[in-house]
Amino acid sequence: MNGEKQGRILGVDYGDVRTGLAVSDLLGFMASGIGTIKPGGMRNTAEAVAKEAEAQGAVLIVIGLPKNMDGSEGFRAEAVRAFAALLAEYTAIPYTFADERLSTAEAHKILNITNTGGKKRKGVIDTLSAQIILQSYLDAHR
Repeated sequence: MNGEKQGRILGVDYGDVRTGLAVSDLLGFMASGIGTIKPGGMRNTAEAVAKEAEAQGAVLIVIGLPKNMDGSEGFRAEAVRAFAALLAEYTAIPYTFADERLSTAEAHKILNITNTGGKKRKGVIDTLSAQIILQSYLDAHR
């Protein structure tokens, strides 16, 4: 992990309704989805994510940053940055952003391959996206 403090890393796929969460192993090799939260509202979500990060013993929070395909940032990225600013009010655990441009598309592809549909699909897509975001970050920083 390039000299960074070792420990669990929390991955976050922030959404207005549902926010997916994933956590790494202690050595930072593997990301595992841990669920979706729906506390309602950006501030409540930031508080819930901060509590989960602390409960997991996270040393870093990786937040998926949605970018346009040309790399520019739109209104969704602004919302994620506002969420991150609120998150910093609830925890001293540092955060960073990770490009999530293709994470949702990759999650849909995996769910298609595994023939996951309906309500089950809706319930796992955000968790799987968080896992993909975090795994990409871990792979890039190994």
